Amino acid sequence: MTRWVATVPGGVRRRQRRRRLPYLGPPAYGSTPRWGFPALAWRWPTTVPGTSSEVDRPVTVDRVRLVAGNASAMMWAVAALALLAAGGEVWRYVLMVRSLDGALSSRLVATSDAVVTTAAVLALAFAVLAVVVVVWWLLLARRVAADIVHRTPARPDWQVLVYLAVPGVNLVMAGVVLAELEHQVLRRPAGGRPRPSRATVVWWAAWVLSGLLFGATVVWRFRGGAQAQADGIVLTAVTDLAAVAVAVLTALAVRRLTALLSPMDPDRVRHLRVVSVSGAPEPALRATRTVPSRR
Repeated sequence: MTRWVATVPGGVRRRQRRRRLPYLGPPAYGSTPRWGFPALAWRWPTTVPGTSSEVDRPVTVDRVRLVAGNASAMMWAVAALALLAAGGEVWRYVLMVRSLDGALSSRLVATSDAVVTTAAVLALAFAVLAVVVVVWWLLLARRVAADIVHRTPARPDWQVLVYLAVPGVNLVMAGVVLAELEHQVLRRPAGGRPRPSRATVVWWAAWVLSGLLFGATVVWRFRGGAQAQADGIVLTAVTDLAAVAVAVLTALAVRRLTALLSPMDPDRVRHLRVVSVSGAPEPALRATRTVPSRR
């Protein structure tokens, strides 16, 4: 005997409508709940991890900001060491003037030489590392600035590196490269001629002056005689002070252009909290429930 069973076409059972229970009020707990919202103050949406930002920023902007922070810190270290070297040169010059009236202590002279040599070597080593980091920041910033305005950089990276590496040429072209970067960072027209700002012109002048003083100091060291040695000490101290100015101006320029590329750093946005509310209407309160909910 064959038994036939009829089902819904396709073998899919009809979904049963769930019965909606009446509202029984807010939930009641026998003890304090152990769940809750995260302990976060009110912040802008871009500062909450996992939320999307309405600002279309290239991914490398955060990398530029990170490299810029390292470059600025290293430039401030170079400025401190160059200032120490300048102080050592001034001390050496004072000792040289005092030696005209009599002999000096060998320990005092050795200490002065040690301060000058140590500060000069450390300043030179930190300067080389700082220049590498600043050039790295420059290449990244040029790329990000070009991506923001949907253009290509004014010149390729290899050409920038050649201009910055060749002695003499870098005194002129370093300011040109920085002016081109500033032109794109400020979203100026692509066909317009880059016009450096006052801050860029000041940096450029300090850079050229420092380079000329460094070359003059190297050439002056080949002269002989006590007077030439004394003049060399003064020239070296002035060169160190010019290096301090260049390092400080470079750190400020890196910070300024990075801030123009990324006006707001989410990590540095201050948290917001409600201090007081004035003028708002009183909220409507519901009647107090005496019977707890069975939910």
